Amino acid sequence: MQITPTSPCPCGRELAYGRCCGRYHAGEAAPDAESLMRSRYSAYVVKDADYLRASWHPDTRPESLSLEEAPGQRTHWLGLSVKRHVVTGEDTAEVEFIARYRIGGGSAVKMAEHSRFQRIDGRWYYIDAV
Repeated sequence: MQITPTSPCPCGRELAYGRCCGRYHAGEAAPDAESLMRSRYSAYVVKDADYLRASWHPDTRPESLSLEEAPGQRTHWLGLSVKRHVVTGEDTAEVEFIARYRIGGGSAVKMAEHSRFQRIDGRWYYIDAV
């Protein structure tokens, strides 16, 4: 999907990509776990595997991450709905969300996740899903 700085942000906030998740993809620290989670969703949309790895907690980060898709199996991201953002400690938080997508010409799928995040040296990181 071609996203420009003036495109609506894929995360669902009413901001342009460049003023929303694009700035985190460019290196600015997300201010909270929800913003990080939204920026990670947007990174899947724009296929920014480097950002996804960089925003993954060092203890759970995969060695590598490929967002390459087989012909005819392109993922079409359809939307994000944040259900809950809870601060669980000074440097920890959890976010519950539903991401909708379709692979190729298949039916739409809803992926529900309850994710944990930790802030280290002023930056938020995705730990895992519980």
